[in-house]
Amino acid sequence: MDFPRITERISNRKAKEIYELIRRQRTVSKTDLLDASGMTVSTLTRLLEELVSQGLILESGFGISTGGRRPILYEMNSTYAYVFGLEISRTLSRLVLVDLAMNPVESYSWAMTAEMTPELLIGLIAQEAERMLQTHDISKEIVLGLGIGAVGPLDRMAGIILEPSYFPAPGWNHVEISQALEQRLGVEVLLDNGANTALLAESWMNRSQSFKHLLYIHIGIGLRSSMVSEGKVIYGAVDMEGSVGQMIIQTDGVPHRDASGNYGALESYASLYAVEKAARSALKQGRSTLLSQLVEDPEQLKYQHVLEAVNKNDPLAVEIMTSAATYFGIGLANLLNILHPEKVILGGPLIRNNDLFFQTATQTAIRKTYYYPTYQVVFSKGNLGEEALAIGAAVMMMDQLVKA
Repeated sequence: MDFPRITERISNRKAKEIYELIRRQRTVSKTDLLDASGMTVSTLTRLLEELVSQGLILESGFGISTGGRRPILYEMNSTYAYVFGLEISRTLSRLVLVDLAMNPVESYSWAMTAEMTPELLIGLIAQEAERMLQTHDISKEIVLGLGIGAVGPLDRMAGIILEPSYFPAPGWNHVEISQALEQRLGVEVLLDNGANTALLAESWMNRSQSFKHLLYIHIGIGLRSSMVSEGKVIYGAVDMEGSVGQMIIQTDGVPHRDASGNYGALESYASLYAVEKAARSALKQGRSTLLSQLVEDPEQLKYQHVLEAVNKNDPLAVEIMTSAATYFGIGLANLLNILHPEKVILGGPLIRNNDLFFQTATQTAIRKTYYYPTYQVVFSKGNLGEEALAIGAAVMMMDQLVKA
């Protein structure tokens, strides 16, 4: 399907540079833009006038005078356009509609049940996207497009979800998700890994701070990671988003749930699967625990039961969660010793509403990080919570405005 290319909405490279400087700050003066861009006054003035006339930026008043005229202030016009962001994960999928400042307009999510095939989800997404636009009286002409952050492995250039593991429903191999949604919605669609889009969202939220190297790890059914350096996502030769879970932390350790996985792999000790497996085993052994009151059949036990027991200070549940967090902290220390990020953002089901896991994992990582305390790292659960992946997918689409 042919679209008016997002990359062509801003006329030239210099105009893109100015727009990028403005959107990275909430308000910026013309004087500061002169200093940052190195352009002549006449060139900058012309470019600013073009961007204002297109509606991409707004004049937002005057700054404080340092002698002479007060400088004009500029800001990004957040309602110039709107963007959809979509998360496709193993446990849920979420669609958000946001403006260019990433302010949420509306959000909707679906549980990824055993019935949620690609065909069903694509139809529901298209239906919900159309309803959101109609409800908020937003014309499709001012929608930049739809960004998707999905479970890998992916062919992001072709827009295909390749062969992801552990989806509850069948049919999730080789799904041409971008093409399917482009045809249903009539807007441009881009695909990337959910870990990458989550980190893009957090990087956007931290854009006014000085962090240059950010690491993100999503801890759920499996482990997924991403890294941003100087505001850019680092891509390898192939899509290996989930490979962090195959980090070997015990060479003669437990076998992986998949025959192709490594013995003693990190995600065999620190994931939803690992926590549930340990809790089910304890119940079968007849261990004294509140968990036995929450489920009759050990095979029906889920992570939420363990979290409920942890929140009620059940000793066994606390033991299981602490063990998983400690193993994860060891794996995290390995990453810190190799990558040396300035900030680490942890997300996913094992982090949300689980202070025990977060605190245990980060404290373990700090104790095992070389050069500590000379090397200091900031740990965070992030600013966007469970909507980070979807909002980051929208950021990815918005970023196309300044691409060459």
